[in-house]
Amino acid sequence: AFQEARRPLSPGEIKSRASSDVGCINLATVYRNLKAMVESGDLVIVEVLGQPDRYELSGLAHHHHFLCVHCDRLYDVPGCPGSFRNLAPRGFKLEGHELWLTGICESCA
Repeated sequence: AFQEARRPLSPGEIKSRASSDVGCINLATVYRNLKAMVESGDLVIVEVLGQPDRYELSGLAHHHHFLCVHCDRLYDVPGCPGSFRNLAPRGFKLEGHELWLTGICESCA
C-alpha cells in the first residue's frame, strides 16, 4: 500500500487499500501490523498536529509534508528549502526542523 501510494497514509487509508487485496480486514489488525512495522524499522510515524498519526516508509531522504485541508491527505514534499539555523534564537543549537505546508491538493483543486 505504501509503495503504491508513495505518500504517508492514515490507518483508515491503509485499511481501505488492504481491503481490496485481502478482503475483510479490521482496523485492529491494521494497527497491530503498523506497530510491528514501526518496531522493525520498516515504517516511521509522521505526527500531524491535531490529527491521528500517519505512517510512511522508512529510509526516505529528508523531506517535508503538504496536508490538503479539503481531503485530509498528506503528501511528501521532496527536498528542503535550506538551513534554518538563522531562525533559532541566539545561543540555541538547532538539531532538526519540520516544515508543514497546508492548502488544497491537485485532485481537490
